Amino acid sequence: MTRILIAEDEPQISAFVERGLRAAGYDVVVVDDGPPALDFLRGGGIDLGLLDIGLPTVDGLEVLRQIRREGRTVPIIMLTARTSTRDTVEGLESGANDYIRKPFTFEELLARVRSRLREVPTDAGTTIVHGEVSLDLLSRRALVAGREVELSAREFALAEQFLRSPGTVLSREQLLSRVWEMDFDPGSNVVDVYVRYLRGKLGAHHIATVRGAGYRWE
Repeated sequence: MTRILIAEDEPQISAFVERGLRAAGYDVVVVDDGPPALDFLRGGGIDLGLLDIGLPTVDGLEVLRQIRREGRTVPIIMLTARTSTRDTVEGLESGANDYIRKPFTFEELLARVRSRLREVPTDAGTTIVHGEVSLDLLSRRALVAGREVELSAREFALAEQFLRSPGTVLSREQLLSRVWEMDFDPGSNVVDVYVRYLRGKLGAHHIATVRGAGYRWE
């Protein structure tokens, strides 16, 4: 599922946008300042970012500049109440893919989102990084703190599911379906076995057991 980051410090606006995007079928992460926005954009798994320029401690333009300096190509739409042409040009020259002024209708925002997602370059998102763990989806290489770790095809696929959804609880049913393409069998412990393998190779502290629900990448 396409995952969109909303970085907006006005609760009414972020709630309005979040409701609309979820209703349109997107997964949504909401933060209210620049530092957590940077964490999510650096962590991978975000397909598009909506950044308000006027964030409290690190503004949206600085977040944009930092991720572009790091070579990250995730599409970014800037949200702003500012109206000057200079501000618009500054945002676009800093690497923004689009710019939308407040107040806006949700229909306009959704059209911009869909347009920018269609423009994602084919080589974007080939590496997923979260903390010390990175996965190169083309070479199928896994690194932990810069050290290469050998993963089987199933282990790599399972790790990819976790790194694409950090902080999200993934049920055994979901993992069995996505990684093994199997219907859930309550008698099968294959997910638990492979989670144990991954903990041994990537670090046990990365994968938390959520009792009665599944597993979560911390």
